[in-house]
Amino acid sequence: MKMRFPLVSFSFRDYKQGMFNELEVTHRLPISDPRYCYPPSKNPYWTKLNSPSPLSFGVYSDNETENHRGTWRSQFQSQMTDSAHSPASQELHVEIGCNGGHVILEWAKRSPDKNFIGVDWKFKPIFRGAEKAAAKGLKNLIFLRAHAERISFMLGENEVDGLYLFFPDPWPRKSQWKNRLIHEARLREIAKIMKPSGIFHIKTDHPGYFQWILEAVSNTQDVWETVDLTLNLHEGNPAPEKLKIPEVTLFESLFIRDQIPIQSLKLRPRKT
Repeated sequence: MKMRFPLVSFSFRDYKQGMFNELEVTHRLPISDPRYCYPPSKNPYWTKLNSPSPLSFGVYSDNETENHRGTWRSQFQSQMTDSAHSPASQELHVEIGCNGGHVILEWAKRSPDKNFIGVDWKFKPIFRGAEKAAAKGLKNLIFLRAHAERISFMLGENEVDGLYLFFPDPWPRKSQWKNRLIHEARLREIAKIMKPSGIFHIKTDHPGYFQWILEAVSNTQDVWETVDLTLNLHEGNPAPEKLKIPEVTLFESLFIRDQIPIQSLKLRPRKT
């Protein structure tokens, strides 16, 4: 069975015969390396994501997620009859770590005049999210199965109106800090993909990671300005437990239940 793979054309038979010297080399490179190539996986949802299917419009996987860098708006099918709201003129909002799309599905449903992209590295949640979007007839939502570390290879300069990172893995042990998604170099990369008026919104329940992020922001004030910062997002709300998706995420509702403060940060790029 022939599979969809943008950089290397191959079949499962070829893969089993070990005919992928180039692929074997490139998928061992660091994920952030421009030459990195996603390897095949034994996960059954890898097969589903890389096979022709009715979901092929609404979901992209692995290296395919980098084929439309800078031109994602052309991949959307407008639900609006007004030409002023064609996909090319609509805002583009991207959620990193969207899981199965609980939040972004609701965003897309409520705002048909905007485009949305959900990114996650897990095969099954991305496939299920795309299934739900297809079932709901949402033409303004695309899912990407990819590593968030390659966000600058997926999205072009000045392409994004809104970027969202909610409750990323804090990698709490010092030996794990090198795995944290947000750091100074990454913030500089992300600044380039944002429109001048764009907003990057981060939420976390981990004070240590939040301070780490704030330090990275302090070192990148030449490319970012802080729009909003709070150490307890829901303080003052008399009934935060009544908030529903998409106002809160699934994790966030659990943190609210356990009275864990949510730290929130909104950044806007400084464009020269």
